[in-house]
Amino acid sequence: MVSPETKSVIERARQIYAAQLQADLESQHLDRFVAIEPESGEYFLGDTLDDAVKSARTKYPSRLSHTIKIGHRAAFHIGVAQL
Repeated sequence: MVSPETKSVIERARQIYAAQLQADLESQHLDRFVAIEPESGEYFLGDTLDDAVKSARTKYPSRLSHTIKIGHRAAFHIGVAQL
């Protein structure tokens, strides 16, 4: 279950991404990861999810951030291949 605080962080980060970052990041950083810390509005790029999260946690160790894979609807795709 996702806490109300986490839901709020996700929603605010998604709003920042859509309104301020999406066009630029998708044209220059497709397939990388961005961690968005919504209180400050700062974002942190990484080649992996771990890189982006670590950068956000280094600067804001006590704040939650939300990570998005640039140009994708989800950070990870989980599925089964049909044979």
